[in-house]
Amino acid sequence: MNALKIVAVLLIGGGAFVIAYGGFSHTKETHRADIGVLHLKVDEQQHVNIRLWVGIGAIVGGVLLLASSRKG
Repeated sequence: MNALKIVAVLLIGGGAFVIAYGGFSHTKETHRADIGVLHLKVDEQQHVNIRLWVGIGAIVGGVLLLASSRKG
């Protein structure tokens, strides 16, 4: 499998992930305090939304890339 086919499959997989989940979540440390032996920290979970058209575009681009690599 050449690099072009790998990129096409990754685009299709990534586009399917975006359509299925609509984004991803990550945890960010926002505040931290160290007072003697007392350690406090606040973690905030953030969700990053990815638009539906980005997922559809990635799938279409991956399919076109895969189709063009089969012709050549």
